Amino acid sequence: MPNFGADQSDRKVFGNEMRALREQKTWTQDDLAGAMNYSLSTVKNLESGYRLPTRDQCVLLDSVFGLPGIFERMHERLRGLPLAASFRPFAPHEAEATTLKTFEHTLIPGLFQTEDYARVLTMAYPGIDADDVAELVSARMDRQAVLDRNDPPLWMWVVLDEHVLHRNIGGPEVMSAQLARLAEVASRPKITVQIIPSDRPQLGLGGAFVIAENKQPPPVVYLEGPLMGQTLEDSETADRLCELFETMRADALTRDASRALIEEEAQRWKEQATP
Repeated sequence: MPNFGADQSDRKVFGNEMRALREQKTWTQDDLAGAMNYSLSTVKNLESGYRLPTRDQCVLLDSVFGLPGIFERMHERLRGLPLAASFRPFAPHEAEATTLKTFEHTLIPGLFQTEDYARVLTMAYPGIDADDVAELVSARMDRQAVLDRNDPPLWMWVVLDEHVLHRNIGGPEVMSAQLARLAEVASRPKITVQIIPSDRPQLGLGGAFVIAENKQPPPVVYLEGPLMGQTLEDSETADRLCELFETMRADALTRDASRALIEEEAQRWKEQATP
């Protein structure tokens, strides 16, 4: 399993606050578990810092303790912790970018993934347990909030190798729903998705990458790797990748043709899922 390297101090701060509020009410951990309708082990794991809370758990804790969104705001700080340690430096740049340029030749980009698709990918890591899967999938879903941000708005240009549409991740039902999701985001006015057909050579087969542009240059680059990724704040690297990205866009299908292909593949997967 990759090194996700969550900062234990942040977990402990959360757990200590949760324990202090529980004890202020003179509740046992059993009492809090009952109030939350969660298992005793979940409460113990949250208080000890062994598990990170989900957003739903934070909202529920605020409700149980009568707080004005304190735990939910703490979740904003905690949500980056389940991410891979190598991706964590890039996460704030992704969240604050005004423009994202993404190339992927293997998988649907994380910002577009459905929960089921993300769960299947996460479960592939050796030695991972159900709680870790839930944390990681929740963190990935939280990242997608950037797609609905209006101030400032986010513009996205995405180039995908056609093989991404064909790779079986989780079976026909998962793939059908995933490609329907991809078609939906591809129809949004500020998101352009283009597909490079699989029957032609292309320059990006060496690796996936994301370029995050903001008001302050240079752009920040995330390079995907088989074991870990790399975040680079280097103008020369960013310029070269921007040139590569534009070359691949020129070789890709148009936006409308790409969306039609995505919808066609979504239908094909749907038909396979139908008994």
